[in-house]
Amino acid sequence: MENERASDTAYGILTDMIVDLRLPPGSFLNEQSLADQLGLGRMPVREALAQLAKDRFVTIMPRRGTVVTPLALDDILGMFEAREAVECGIAYIAASRATDDDLEALRKLVKTVDDARVITDSEQFLKDDHAVHSFLIHMIRNPLLQDAADRLLLHSLRFWRSYWRDRPPRQEAMLSHAELFEAVEAHDSVRAEKAMREHLQSSRQLVQLLF
Repeated sequence: MENERASDTAYGILTDMIVDLRLPPGSFLNEQSLADQLGLGRMPVREALAQLAKDRFVTIMPRRGTVVTPLALDDILGMFEAREAVECGIAYIAASRATDDDLEALRKLVKTVDDARVITDSEQFLKDDHAVHSFLIHMIRNPLLQDAADRLLLHSLRFWRSYWRDRPPRQEAMLSHAELFEAVEAHDSVRAEKAMREHLQSSRQLVQLLF
């Protein structure tokens, strides 16, 4: 059990380091160096890397080593396709199940995103945008779906951080959630699904134009 807990700790830390680009796409990873850095044994790090490979955050290349998975256009478009397949259904369900407390919390989260858009703070926008999508997922209270969707959102956050790192902030590229929130607030599942689809498709079109 102790070894399992250590590998879980290593997994969590390494995931954070990959998503916030401390371990950038394409960088090679050394088990012993990471173990020393994290203050953990080499075996928990190895187990964490194996799980990260299953989750597609790292790629293990025989006889060459382990590398943080690069961000290729085909993979990014695949990520958007997966998000559309999953999150449109989530929006549909969330609209039908939203409680008053859910809506109040979601309203505040959407406002923080809009505030970040106004000042074109790309990092704050990404954090707040992630919080909106993550909260919608947890509104449906389905652990199996939450696990899969949460992982997708981490891949998305990693990509968008990389995207904005080399580009000046642009308000028109920071998409609003107003239509989505209004649909969820109205408990209109069909409209919420449509709003989420349009939101994700607009993001994907932006990437295809500027990638």
